[in-house]
Amino acid sequence: MVDTNGEAQASPFYFWASRRFRASCVKRLIVNADDFGYTRDVNEGILQSHRHGIVRSASLMANGSALEHAVGLALRCPTLAIGCHLTLVEGPSVACPGTMLAPSLVPLLVKPPTREDVIGEFRAQVEKLLACGVRPDHLDTHKHLHIFPPVLEAVTEVAREFGIRWIRKPFDIPFGSVRAKRRWVATVLEPLRIAFDERLARAGCRTTDYFAGFSATGAVTVPWLVALLAELPRGTGELVCHPGYCGPELSVANTRLKESRLAELEALCDPAVLDAVSANGIELLAFRDLDLRAAKSKSLQGPLAIHR
Repeated sequence: MVDTNGEAQASPFYFWASRRFRASCVKRLIVNADDFGYTRDVNEGILQSHRHGIVRSASLMANGSALEHAVGLALRCPTLAIGCHLTLVEGPSVACPGTMLAPSLVPLLVKPPTREDVIGEFRAQVEKLLACGVRPDHLDTHKHLHIFPPVLEAVTEVAREFGIRWIRKPFDIPFGSVRAKRRWVATVLEPLRIAFDERLARAGCRTTDYFAGFSATGAVTVPWLVALLAELPRGTGELVCHPGYCGPELSVANTRLKESRLAELEALCDPAVLDAVSANGIELLAFRDLDLRAAKSKSLQGPLAIHR
């Protein structure tokens, strides 16, 4: 384009293309701690990993035994972004007080709840967080149950109802050194990813470009994190983690993740990991930061709008 003085002007396409190119050249990472609200010692560990480590976001369990404690910490620490950790297993039901959810994944799969029951439970969990003064910026599920299409359908329904645009994509990409057995599990789950992406696209929900950490649950170390950060592709990704202190509450809880939470907490705060973030030009942020940036621009292109 040429202006009235005969000088060349950049076209609108140029600005759009250059903005998209710059976005694609950036490495953004959301480090999200799961199980906020599980126990008070887990809550304190998550807060520590945020204040002194690389965690920027946490997923809050509406049926957690330490929900009120977690909410208090979150309200006093507004820099920690909060999502909703929807659950269909372990602990009390929020939708039906006085009843318990399935104790593990097996009973849930043997006798799955109805679609209406799942949506009702998830809706009640989000409503409980809102009643506590917490507005979740994303949704994910305990045990990553929304890899299954019926659960994902319920998650997207609740996301639309409450205007929550971001949903975790719980399919690992092959980053870092993980145990072969767990890498195999992630590979087996890969076919579900196609149906997952299609469902999210139809629902108008958004997700990150990639996801990491599922295969390394309970086995996160400093060398693994440093290697992962060095291998991150450009775009926006999520790293799930499970930090915490192995105190009196966690030590008697029904979970295999106990001592590993402390090891993970220490790794997330390790100077070598903090240095690796800087050395690899990685920007740490939360899902809500993506929403804020999207609100400032009418053109949502590249990694900030994979699904529209």
